[in-house]
Amino acid sequence: MFRLSAPTRSTLKELTTLAWPVVLARLGIMTMGLTDAIVVGHYASRELAFHSLAWAPSSVVLTTAVGLMMGVQVMTARLRGEGRGDEVGAVLRRGMVYALQIGIISMIGLMLLGPFGLMHMGLEDGLGEGASPVLMVFALSMPAYLISVAAQFFLEGLHRPKAGMVAMWVANAVNLALNIVLVPDMLGIGLHGAMASAWATFGARTALAIFLVIFILRLPEARAWGLFAKPKRDRSVEVEQIRVGIGAGSSNFIEVGAFAAMTLFAGQLGAAETASWAVVINVSAIVFMVPMGLSSATAVLVGRAYGAGDRAGVMRSGLLGIGVVTVLAFIIAVGLWLAARPVVSAYTTDPAILAIAAPALVLATLFFVADAQQVVAAQANRAAGDVVWPTLMHLLSYGIIMIPLGWWLAHRMGVDGLVWSVIVASLISGVLLTGRFLRVARRAPMVKTAG
Repeated sequence: MFRLSAPTRSTLKELTTLAWPVVLARLGIMTMGLTDAIVVGHYASRELAFHSLAWAPSSVVLTTAVGLMMGVQVMTARLRGEGRGDEVGAVLRRGMVYALQIGIISMIGLMLLGPFGLMHMGLEDGLGEGASPVLMVFALSMPAYLISVAAQFFLEGLHRPKAGMVAMWVANAVNLALNIVLVPDMLGIGLHGAMASAWATFGARTALAIFLVIFILRLPEARAWGLFAKPKRDRSVEVEQIRVGIGAGSSNFIEVGAFAAMTLFAGQLGAAETASWAVVINVSAIVFMVPMGLSSATAVLVGRAYGAGDRAGVMRSGLLGIGVVTVLAFIIAVGLWLAARPVVSAYTTDPAILAIAAPALVLATLFFVADAQQVVAAQANRAAGDVVWPTLMHLLSYGIIMIPLGWWLAHRMGVDGLVWSVIVASLISGVLLTGRFLRVARRAPMVKTAG
């Protein structure tokens, strides 16, 4: 009878204990977008197209910025593995400064360039004009959201993710309440549809940031972590925190930028195709939050083992993360394949959109497993000190292959062509990044024992 070794059982228990609240927190992120899409979609299909097109460029900037904050999580876990818990406060302090700087720059960039881009992308008449003001509101919420991300990553790096999970779902309740009231203009203030939903998102993100910052500052350990004391300069930690963030941010930019390009290609096909692709990619993104959560949990365990000089622990944590996410993604893919039409019906009752989106969602289940494997493997690589190669592999898979393939197939097969391009890119990325992790883990440093 097959039995797991004691270290493997221990790591698996830690992984699941850390992963479930992180997964629920990540699902909370996408549930906020799901709430927006469902409420706006039932209000008007064209408003859903406005929302989707506004979200496309803002999601590129947002996801890139979130990746730039990843150094908070990884370096918190590494310092904890090295027994330097009194220095983790400095990681968060730097992270908060980065969050404000990146958030303000991102906000200004989106407000200045986003509407111009939407108006010059060859979209169907009226779509760019309708999406531009929605994009401006999304941009305003960038600084607050990145502050909340830094706080969540810090708590996850300390193996304390439950507070972030609770805060995220409280923010979802705020978002839902605001959507219900604002989207149909129940207050009679002339604000409705996609624009109203964007303001609901702004309110929810601001509430999330305020809650998490207050929670961390009130923790009994906050002073012991060095949160209230000016930290001593540690150039190596500072550089590595930035380095990890740049690597993750670059990968996120490439991947989400490629998916935003798919949305723009759908916009070139028409409003029905744009709304249909919005449904497919929104459902797929919700599913993706499960491997995203597991990738964060895996990165924390790999980073801690790497900081402790435990090569076997690095390999064990990474492979367990990839193995667990493979099983979960397969189960989700089968379930969604069987329930595709009812799921699409939750977004819209428009027959034209149902006819396009339902079969496309069935097809999309083919990339769930590979997509899950690649994101966990990428985070495991970064936590083990490999920053450059995951970015290059994402560039190849999603930038060089998926974007031109998606454009070519979209104009021959419609939305199904966009889905096929994602399937090909995810398979390539999953194979390359898993193979890279095996190589990196074998070369991870070990602590030499005396004797």
